[in-house]
Amino acid sequence: MLVDKTPDQLRLPFALWTRRAVQEAILQHYGVKLPIRTVGEYLSRWGFTPQKPIKRAYEQQPEQIKRWLDEEYQGIVRRAGKEKAEILWGDETGISSEDNRGRGYAPRGQTPVVYSPAARFSTSMISAINSEGLLRFMVYEGALQVNTFLDFLRRLIKESDRKIFLIVDNLRVHHATKVRTWLEVHEKDIELFFLPPYSPERNPDEYLNQDVKTQLRQHPAPRSGSEMQDGLRSYMRRLQHQTRKITRFFDAEPVRYAKAYETI
Repeated sequence: MLVDKTPDQLRLPFALWTRRAVQEAILQHYGVKLPIRTVGEYLSRWGFTPQKPIKRAYEQQPEQIKRWLDEEYQGIVRRAGKEKAEILWGDETGISSEDNRGRGYAPRGQTPVVYSPAARFSTSMISAINSEGLLRFMVYEGALQVNTFLDFLRRLIKESDRKIFLIVDNLRVHHATKVRTWLEVHEKDIELFFLPPYSPERNPDEYLNQDVKTQLRQHPAPRSGSEMQDGLRSYMRRLQHQTRKITRFFDAEPVRYAKAYETI
């Protein structure tokens, strides 16, 4: 019952299976009210662990994702093989001075204090990776604009000796008329392909973004936007030399399809 259904499907007022939700389900179905601690012990015996949920958009279309994986992506792979092109996955992310700093140990009753500047500031980054451990990135300010995206595309083709097939999401900038025009002129160097709508979990570069934010939160809060950018660039440059770590971003189940494209 816990594996196959969610609490709301059983008309319980919970979004996830918490100990309280399981307690209510047992009471509802068997008329027995177990202590919360006992429910936790049962969950542990059954192999359940507390986990942070993965968010999915209601608008996501599973059939469209399956068609993209089985047909469209396989076509990209076949073309890449014929044209000796390199497949990259690209994405953008933002870092804010207000990002949660996480948790840390301290004596009971002595809540730790994290100091940060009162001023709010942020920075942004666009990156691209492949399953062999290649990483390219560019740090910029503000939201992604068409000219910024084109600057990144120019850097990609300048640093590559092969044609690039870049797979990205459906951000409006990626579909801009100016971008399409530029791509037509440079079609021998680079082509853009798009993931299914509302499916960021299918982009390996999303896992790089998660890693970057996790790592930066472990350091003291930056005092200025320039210090934040310096810290981001410093981490990304170190990451560029950690090819094995980059390849592990392709290990998550939703993106394993992208890990062995060279062998297809």
